Amino acid sequence: MCIRTHMQPISTTLDHALAFVRQIAEIGRKYTRCDLDSWHSASQGPYECRMRPQTGTRPHRSPRDLLFLSVAMDALVAYRSESEGEDDVRPQRVHEELESDSEDERADSNDAFGLHRAQSPERSVAPAPCFQASAAPDVQVAESSVIPHAEPQAAPTMTRTLTGTVEATTMSDFDFRNQQRTFDLYGYARNPSEFAATSQAFVGDLSAAKSTGGASFAEMRGSSADARQASRGMRRKRKGRAGDASIADGEGAYLGPWGGWEDEAPKTEFVPAPDVPVGPTDEEIRAAQAAAEKRRKDAAAIERRRQLDMAHGTEKSIFHGHSMYDYQGRTYMHVPTDTDVNLRGEPGDVESFLPEYCIHTFTGHTKGITALRLFPQSGHLLLSASMDTKIKLWDMYHEGHCLRTFLGHSNAVRDITFSNDGRRFLSAGYDEQIKLWDTETGACLAAQSFHGVPVCVRFHPDQQHVFLAGMDDRRIVQFDLNADQITQEYNEHQGAVNTITFVDMNRRFVSTSDDKSLRAWDYDIPVPIKLVADPLMHSMPSVTLHPSHRWLACQTMNNSISVFSAENFKARKKAFRGHTTAGFACQVGFSPDGRFLSSGDSQGDMVFWDWKSGHQLKRLHTHKDVVIAHEWLPHETSKIVTGSWDGLIKLWT
Repeated sequence: MCIRTHMQPISTTLDHALAFVRQIAEIGRKYTRCDLDSWHSASQGPYECRMRPQTGTRPHRSPRDLLFLSVAMDALVAYRSESEGEDDVRPQRVHEELESDSEDERADSNDAFGLHRAQSPERSVAPAPCFQASAAPDVQVAESSVIPHAEPQAAPTMTRTLTGTVEATTMSDFDFRNQQRTFDLYGYARNPSEFAATSQAFVGDLSAAKSTGGASFAEMRGSSADARQASRGMRRKRKGRAGDASIADGEGAYLGPWGGWEDEAPKTEFVPAPDVPVGPTDEEIRAAQAAAEKRRKDAAAIERRRQLDMAHGTEKSIFHGHSMYDYQGRTYMHVPTDTDVNLRGEPGDVESFLPEYCIHTFTGHTKGITALRLFPQSGHLLLSASMDTKIKLWDMYHEGHCLRTFLGHSNAVRDITFSNDGRRFLSAGYDEQIKLWDTETGACLAAQSFHGVPVCVRFHPDQQHVFLAGMDDRRIVQFDLNADQITQEYNEHQGAVNTITFVDMNRRFVSTSDDKSLRAWDYDIPVPIKLVADPLMHSMPSVTLHPSHRWLACQTMNNSISVFSAENFKARKKAFRGHTTAGFACQVGFSPDGRFLSSGDSQGDMVFWDWKSGHQLKRLHTHKDVVIAHEWLPHETSKIVTGSWDGLIKLWT
C-alpha cells in the first residue's frame, strides 16, 4: 500500500503537529504490526514515503528516511495519551521499556528545578533521540525492526579522574552556542549531563534560571514582549559600550568586548610603597642562579648519557622461539640429528651442484643485509647482520624461523664472525663499537671501542681470546679479551683495512685495503713480510680462502675476481670475469668441494664459475638489489643462502 504525505516545512503551531500525529495514528490503526525498516523513500517527492506490512524482506533505507521516521514515532509516543484508543496502534518492540517503573519515577520535564515531583502513570517521557548517521557509502545500518534511538539509553560511561568524574556527552553546534550565549547574558546554562533530570538541571545562577523558567537566549527572543523586556533587564552590560571609538583612553572611551562587565569587581593593580624596593631580592637572585646552574648540569649529564648510549648501545636480545629447551633440555646450539643430512661430517665430502630455485625466504630485517655467517662445521644456524642495527640468528633445518635478535648497536652493523665452536661471536658496527655476544643466551659479554669504525673483525683461529679488527683509519688492532687490552697494532696501510684472512696454518694473515694493496703479516709482528701493489691493481674489499687453503680469491673493483697464492702471495694469471660489482663489496664464495667459485653482483644475480677452467657456468637472478653476501651450506649438495640490500635472505637449491 502506498501512502503519500505532502508535508510543509516544520511548523511551530500545535494544530499542524496534532494533524500530523493523527495521520500517523490512522495509518497505525490499519496496520497492527508494521516493520519500520520497510519504510523507504520513493522517487516522486522529497517527503513521500512508502509503508507496507512486514514481509520478511528489508528494503533499502536512507538516512533521510530514518530521520523522518524517528521524529514521527517519537511524536506518536508523546501523543498516545491524548489519542482516542490509539495506545495499541504503536508498533511493537518500540519504546516497550519506557513503561518500566524506573521511567515512571522520572521527574516531569516541566519541573526543571525539582520543586515538585509529578507522578504520571499514564505518560512516560521518552529519552531524547540520538540519531546515528554516516556519510560513508560502505557503512551498513544494522538490520533491526526496532528504531535505534527509540530504545531507552543506558547510563553514560563515567570515568573517574583526580578532579572528579568525566561523562561522555554530545550537543549540536546550535545548542552549544545557544547555551553559551545564555550563560554570558543571564548567568546560567542548562546542565548537559545525562543525569540532569535527577540532579541539578542548570548550572550558574540558579535564582535567575528559576525566575525565567530556565529559558535559553533563543527561547527568550522568540517569546512574548513581556518576556523579552524582562530578559533585556537581566542581561549583563559591558563597560564602555556606549563610548566613543575615537577616544583611546580615559573617560568616555569605547572599551569594546575586552572592557569586561559592569557588575564585575574592579581589578586591583599592585602599587608598591615608596620605601619598598621593586624587583627580586638578593636571595631570590641567588636561588634563581642556583636553579639555572642545576638545570645546566642536569642537561649536560643527560647529553653525556645519550652519547654513551649511542656509543655503547643498550645491549639486549630477544628470543623468538616457543621454548628455549627441547624435551631433552637441549637448546638450539645442539646440532640436529633428525635430518636426512649428516651435519657432523666433514664439509666437502659430498659433491656439489649449482642451485636453480628458491625454497625459502627469511624476512625480518628492515634494511639491507651486510654479512652472513653459518654456524661452524654443522651450518645448522645462520647469523645475519643488517644496516637496521640488528643481528639475527636463524634456524636452517626445521621451520626456518628467527630464533633470536641481538640489539645493542646504535648504527649499521658492518661485520660479524663466529668463534671456532660457535658459542660466541663478534659484531662490528659503524657506531665504532665491537661487541662480544653469547650465541646461546644472547648476552653481551664485552664491548670495545678503538676510536674508529671497525670495517672487519676476525677471531684468531688458534687463540679464541684474541681478535683482530681492521679499522677505517688504516690500523689493524689486535685485542686480548682476557687481558682486556690492545696487544699489538699493525699500522702500514694507507687506507681503510677491508679484509683480514689467516693463512699458512694460522701463522700468518693477509690484509687488503682501500690503498689498492695486499699485505702479508706474521702474526704478532707489526712489519709486513709481503707487499703486493701494482699501478693496475684495484682495491679488493672481499677475500675468501679456497677450501684447500692454497688460494685466495679477491673481489676487485674492476668487475673481476683475482686469485693469489696463499703460500707465496703471487698473482694467478687467470681472472674470473662476467659480473658487475659497480663498487660494491660483494662476497666471494667457494662450494664445499672447491669445484665452483661464486659471487653476487650489483644487478641482483649470482654468478658461478668453474674453478679449474675459469668458464662462467651459470647466472641466477636471486634478488632485486645487489647481492652483497652468500654462503654455501657445508653438508648439502647444492644449497646456498644469499643476502641482499633489499633486506631479504633466501635459501636456494
